[in-house]
Amino acid sequence: MENYNKILAYIKPYWSKVSLNVFFNFLSVVFNVFSVTMIIPVLGILFETQPVVTESMPFAFSAEVLKNNFYYYISQMMITLGSSNALIVVGLFAIVMSFFKNSFKYLAMYHLAWLRNTVVKDIRNDLYDKSLELPLSYHSSEKKGDLISRMTSDVQQIEHSVISSLEMIFREPITILVLLGTLLLISPSLTLVVFILLPVSGFIIGRIGKTLRATALKGQNKLGLILSVLEETLSGIRVIKAFNAEKKMQERFFSLNSFYTLIMTKMYRKQYLASPISEFLGTAVVVIIVWYGGSLVLSAESSLSPQSFIAYLILFAQIINPAKSFSTAYYNVLKGMASADRIEDIMKAEIKIKDTENAREIKSFDQSIEFKNVSFRYASEPVLNGVNLIIPKGKTIALVGQSGAGKSTLVDLIPRFYDVTEGDILVDGVNIRDLKLKNLRALMGNVSQEAILFNDTFFNNIAFGEYNIAEEDVIIAAKIANAHEFIEKTPLGYYTNIGDRGNKLSGGQRQRLSIARAVLKNPPILILDEATSALDTESEKLVQEALSNVMKNRTSIVIAHRLSTVVNADTICVMHDGEIVERGNHEQLLAKDGYYKKLHSLQMFAE
Repeated sequence: MENYNKILAYIKPYWSKVSLNVFFNFLSVVFNVFSVTMIIPVLGILFETQPVVTESMPFAFSAEVLKNNFYYYISQMMITLGSSNALIVVGLFAIVMSFFKNSFKYLAMYHLAWLRNTVVKDIRNDLYDKSLELPLSYHSSEKKGDLISRMTSDVQQIEHSVISSLEMIFREPITILVLLGTLLLISPSLTLVVFILLPVSGFIIGRIGKTLRATALKGQNKLGLILSVLEETLSGIRVIKAFNAEKKMQERFFSLNSFYTLIMTKMYRKQYLASPISEFLGTAVVVIIVWYGGSLVLSAESSLSPQSFIAYLILFAQIINPAKSFSTAYYNVLKGMASADRIEDIMKAEIKIKDTENAREIKSFDQSIEFKNVSFRYASEPVLNGVNLIIPKGKTIALVGQSGAGKSTLVDLIPRFYDVTEGDILVDGVNIRDLKLKNLRALMGNVSQEAILFNDTFFNNIAFGEYNIAEEDVIIAAKIANAHEFIEKTPLGYYTNIGDRGNKLSGGQRQRLSIARAVLKNPPILILDEATSALDTESEKLVQEALSNVMKNRTSIVIAHRLSTVVNADTICVMHDGEIVERGNHEQLLAKDGYYKKLHSLQMFAE
């Protein structure tokens, strides 16, 4: 139950709310006991068996004193008011006790409602924070749909099962203890039987629910796969339709959904056992108590009166519901702990890319970026091998080569999206592992082949990651990126929503918007990862013009498939199989008659 304790740890900051809940629950149970125990004198008055007590005893916390004085006041009432009027007073008193009982019960739940929702909010916040902190390598290896499932369905499951058990934790133990204490006062010997039977019932219920957690874990994992397929389907619906793959995707989804249905059916069948089993065992216990208690009432040696025995049965019946809640909550907790396990997998995931203990601040870029014998591999697969490269400040360096040569991986190492396997990357002579991560990434602007935009306004997409940005600055950035004209034509201008991932825009417009975002950041280092490769000729011309404006007086690292876009680069590095096999400017590389000349000839022929 380690993960359960971790969830309960979220409650600690709100101990005042817990205290209020426990306090009001206690008062509710106490008034409930008073309202039920009033049945004893009511029955005694009706059957004329109510004993008359003529003397009170000095107050003390003992069963004998409390019982004597209780009957003393009832006797005085009967003598003063008469049996009929005394019955009315006792009945009214029971009603008042019931009112207070339910009022305090509501106050307890009133504070619990805030507590349970606040705890779930904190879990969601921590889970989201952790997902932002985790490196790209983690997100690359995990299915997006499964992560969404953990952050939504699993958190919701914890709310419905584990957090809802807080009511059981804070109320039911108090109810059971107070009721057992009252039963002990009425009949110690009969209560001894209860102490024996209840743990036996709990053991049986626990044995039956033992496998529920494993079944629930399978179900949540399968739901994660279903959400992954759903996310892939919605993201790739154009491709699915283009290749007539609807039936194939349908079969895949239906298969997963059927398997999930079987698992959940099995789980709910086990969960639904809680109520009938606990009710059956409760009935069996009641029958045993009725038999044994009845024999005590009939026995001449016993002090248990008929009205006390009836009250005892009523009080014991009120223990059955809390005990039943215990069993149901136990099943719910086991089911919810499967979700807690899945969430804990994310929370305990190692954040490998983080600041070192004595990380240095860097506010400016003054000299160069240097790769010193850099190698990198994904798992056991080598991607880069012994790369050496110096990128001086203010120069434009182009990386060209076939797909899979390692170009994108090389530039991803600079902002530490991944850490090198071997070698070092230096910025102004300092290893980037010794620099503060936020400072390092603040030096860089990134424009990738796929324009990553958010379902928000033009303004907020351009000003993404920045605070207190003036509209004039956003407009200037948009003009430099050749985006101002088409933004102004929209109904609300810069405050028009661009849709999910910018789906209301063309590819060229999305790309120019991402360039405007990089311009506003005004970074000294600009990374362009095939920023024009997916565009038509007209859009490419506009984007290329925007990029030329951005690259002025900046250190630029450009990845390109179209060699025509990098002919003016200061240095062109040709990559092949994770190594830089050629380097120089356009004319020098053509003169070498090597890889670059071959790529250039192929593209000239294709055009």
